[in-house]
Amino acid sequence: MRKLMLAGLAALSTLVAGTAANAQTWPQRPITFMVPFAAGGGTDAFARPLAAELEKRLGQGVIIENRAGAGGTAGALVASRQTPDGYYFLVGAAHHTIAPSLYPRLDYNIETDFIPVAIIGQPPQILVVNPRRVPAKTLPELIALAKSKPDGLVYGSAGIGTTHHLSAELFKLLTQTQIRHVPYRGAGPAMADLVAGQIDMIFDGLGTSAPQIQGGQIHGIALAAAQRNPAVPNVPTATEAGLANFDVSTWYAIFAVKGTPQPIVDRMRREIRAVLELPNIKEAWARNGSDIPTLEGEAFGRFVSSEVQRWRRVVTEANIKLEN
Repeated sequence: MRKLMLAGLAALSTLVAGTAANAQTWPQRPITFMVPFAAGGGTDAFARPLAAELEKRLGQGVIIENRAGAGGTAGALVASRQTPDGYYFLVGAAHHTIAPSLYPRLDYNIETDFIPVAIIGQPPQILVVNPRRVPAKTLPELIALAKSKPDGLVYGSAGIGTTHHLSAELFKLLTQTQIRHVPYRGAGPAMADLVAGQIDMIFDGLGTSAPQIQGGQIHGIALAAAQRNPAVPNVPTATEAGLANFDVSTWYAIFAVKGTPQPIVDRMRREIRAVLELPNIKEAWARNGSDIPTLEGEAFGRFVSSEVQRWRRVVTEANIKLEN
């Protein structure tokens, strides 16, 4: 028995040593970032600049693989089934913490089938209205208007189950208001109809709304964040405007496949941290409405679990179904 135990320990030591050696020489070939959404979307806006800078630091290519479908879950499933050798990562998003409540038969688990590496971008949501259709200038005025005519106001979203949709439903639950939902095929068409005056309001990522606010086409009512943003300094936070617990961001993050050697995960985390401190990255992130995030590792994992639970409550209480 003692010989067997010694042999087992020797094998384990060899495995650990081999893993450490592999991590020291990693990467030796191109790395793939699975972006489970269409090219040109919000995820790409953060993933591609990050990948370009990582290539310089790692000395290997970082390939963006766009695979849209089923609210980001199709690409996530593909990523979950990859060999955990440090050459395949998922660029996940807030949508992936909503998906478990909308797709009860998912063949992967965002909490257990991936290793949380780090959040790379975190633009907050912002409530914006068309000033020609909505006379309200402040959040209290908007809430009073919505309560005065239930289902009289119409909000657009990027589609059922998106952060745009769930942000609005959370808002409705917190304010006890009734506002009609019009889902679109993406945030772009929803914004176009808002500017054109076809709908009253949307809950949008700050990066795409800020230019429209600055141009006067739409009016910013409240930012769903802990503090004001330099891109729209005159727009108060929801808390400042009197609505607590309305803090929502469309975050984007890097996940490693479960089983990826920890030294490789740690190296990737360090490299991401270094890239996020580059001046050109800070400037690009600011244009997209995002501060430089610091959430990573175990703290990021706990955040993912808390987001899954939060959106499950919203989906349940609002009775949201994909077939709606």
